[in-house]
Amino acid sequence: MAHFAQLDADNIVLQVIVVGNDDCQDDDGNESEAVGIAFCQSLLGADTIWKQTSYNHNIRVRYASIGDTYNADLDAFIRPQPYPSWTLSAVTKDWEPPVAKPDNTETHYYVWNETDQQWDQIAVGGE
Repeated sequence: MAHFAQLDADNIVLQVIVVGNDDCQDDDGNESEAVGIAFCQSLLGADTIWKQTSYNHNIRVRYASIGDTYNADLDAFIRPQPYPSWTLSAVTKDWEPPVAKPDNTETHYYVWNETDQQWDQIAVGGE
């Protein structure tokens, strides 16, 4: 099975559908994103926009979810920005806070405080 994400004009994921292997293979029996896209368009409209996504995160960094954005420069599905101060890393292809999370997250729990631009400890493990 292959998975394809439908995008709107702003590259926002609208839905993700499952496509059978036979419906995304070229004439030589190889999986082809282009063939899968053509199949999706035959079902839901020639003017629809599709990108293949991987349930196992094998392509485009992560499995697409509704509301994610496809970033063509990074060739990745990007989650919505969690806070205005966080920036998108071209290396990790994920949102990063302006202040690194403390190292002791195995024993302490933190939440991001956008107002004060800091990590606030909310509990110690076992509390």
